[in-house]
Amino acid sequence: MIFGMLIVRPRFESELNAALDRSPAVVMLGPRQIGKTTMARHVAAQRGALYLDLERPADLRTLADADAFLRSQTGRLIVLDEVHRVPDLFAQLRGAIDERRRTGGRTGQFLLLGSASLDLIQHTSETLAGRVAWLELGPVDPRDASDAGIGLDRLWTRGGFPESLLAPDDAASLSWRQDFVRSYLERDVPMFAARLPASLIGRLWTMLAHNQGQLLNAARLARALGVTAPSIARYVDLLVDLLLVRRLAPWSGALGKRLVRAPKLYIRDCGLLHALLEIGDLQALLGHPVVGESWEGLVIETLVASAGAAARPFFYRTHDGAEIDLVFERAGLPWLAIEIKRSSAPKPRQGFHIACDDLAVARRWLVAPVERAYPTGHGVEVMPLAEAAERLEAETSR
Repeated sequence: MIFGMLIVRPRFESELNAALDRSPAVVMLGPRQIGKTTMARHVAAQRGALYLDLERPADLRTLADADAFLRSQTGRLIVLDEVHRVPDLFAQLRGAIDERRRTGGRTGQFLLLGSASLDLIQHTSETLAGRVAWLELGPVDPRDASDAGIGLDRLWTRGGFPESLLAPDDAASLSWRQDFVRSYLERDVPMFAARLPASLIGRLWTMLAHNQGQLLNAARLARALGVTAPSIARYVDLLVDLLLVRRLAPWSGALGKRLVRAPKLYIRDCGLLHALLEIGDLQALLGHPVVGESWEGLVIETLVASAGAAARPFFYRTHDGAEIDLVFERAGLPWLAIEIKRSSAPKPRQGFHIACDDLAVARRWLVAPVERAYPTGHGVEVMPLAEAAERLEAETSR
């Protein structure tokens, strides 16, 4: 659904409310402009909460005596946006949570919003251990887009940032995404990593877009940028921390086979990928060499979000060419193998069957832009992305 110019995301809202109902504090992570503030304000209004944006000087002054203020709000949910700006606040949060616990308030005390994962996870892990749950709000997914009357091709072309998705035309959407990239390089990179050169981060970001879904080769990237391989590792860490790049690890169980050990890197939002590559519309995308990898990235982001924390994502590749695009692991064992194809008449590769046999994984899906699910040979089921996401969410939530 769309109310005004907002896309409603009921599945995530339900997950957020459930987390608030079971935990004293919840951290909602996500890149800028992904919809965290909109979601938080909506939930805050439902719960009669107090919302503070710590980028606003007036709201920041409210916390001048944070300990006294937080303790004065007993029984009320407090939403703190851009909380990473006040790292000293976490100790006061711990004291306020523990004080409320002693008076019977055990859940739904604080909702903390942030745009970078590493600092927030580190602060909350060290200071709020046992008191906090983490949720990540990613791009709008195909099911929420469909509920809002937005087709899959539009979502794929523009990506899942709401303002890009809801722009009046493709040109306006592309312009918004290009401005977004510039603002991250000019504002967020200096904020989170003051000593790292923003211009080099931008060049690396674009190079990763050209190499979407490829194995990380730090030495080659270092030569191209004129820096060291350890520098590339730091730059990639930053883009991963800012939730802009996904580092998909290889599955590396003990099979006695020669397995690829390097991770794959994906620009997480396909719309940002296309902006970095100056791809403005669907026709340009369909004719671009990155089309298959772009679709693969959209599928991976959608399914990883659908699985949540219940199943860990990997890829699998041997030096002999056996490969699975996406493997979900549960209880330490491969549970579901997924091949991803951008074809209306897809067929699994022989290497996919070999890899599935290597891992002894019986659940085998092929996700493609098809209209409905159907079985194919070797126990593989072909299905559209929205159905795969729905089934995966249902099975991992049991």
